[in-house]
Amino acid sequence: MTSRLTPLAAGIVLSIGAGAAQAELQTETVNYTVDGKTFTGYMAWNDAYQGKRPGVLVVHEWWGHNEFARDQAEKLAAAGYTAFALDMYGEGKVTDHPDEAQAFMKEATGDLQALQARFTAALDELRQHDTVDGSRIAAQGYCFGGAVVLNMARLGMDLDGVVSYHGALGSPIEPEPGDIKARIQVYTGGADQMVPADQVADFVTSMQNAGADFSVSSFPGVKHSFMNPGADAVADEHGMPIGYDQDAAERSWEGTMRFYQDIFSQ
Repeated sequence: MTSRLTPLAAGIVLSIGAGAAQAELQTETVNYTVDGKTFTGYMAWNDAYQGKRPGVLVVHEWWGHNEFARDQAEKLAAAGYTAFALDMYGEGKVTDHPDEAQAFMKEATGDLQALQARFTAALDELRQHDTVDGSRIAAQGYCFGGAVVLNMARLGMDLDGVVSYHGALGSPIEPEPGDIKARIQVYTGGADQMVPADQVADFVTSMQNAGADFSVSSFPGVKHSFMNPGADAVADEHGMPIGYDQDAAERSWEGTMRFYQDIFSQ
């Protein structure tokens, strides 16, 4: 386990008995096994908050469990949650090349039952953590991870809410009314070539038909991967139509924090 100091204004998001304005962020690497395969996640929480608090799963982009996913977990911990950046690929699979990332993603998504088992194992790790109120759990994902959390919601998993950032919105799963238990937030870029307008429209229709409680925010002119500050460098190196957008990223995060306040206060 490692720890480092990070500034935190007492009671930013949750009034769970915050301590001093300067608080300790705790992190821990967690190894767990699914079907004989080793996965490595990253747990983050803040000692400024006392007692049990909601937990949030963080599902990585198609690159794998990398520093960006861990950074997002730490941001959630600073806001008063316990966050677990899970690993959907296992065995240390992480890359910075799109061809390898695509292969990893294709392997992971080829078996929906296996994908759900990996998500469920990580969910169990989060729920069992000493700081977590297991009855209050959400999940958020980026790119590939955004598609994962939406599919977990479509499958009716017991989650209070899911948030998708520039995630694919199409799915072979067509939920029926009553299937979806989680409230849903989607943040997407209006210029995202990987999530075009017709895919957004089909998602809206599907969610309405399923009677889901959902919202979609689309940012004009914003490309895929807008949450990740490293997206521009990747675009330059590999010629990908992606890009970071600070305004969209900040507005998405602020909306997510309001969303969690709402769902976890009920």
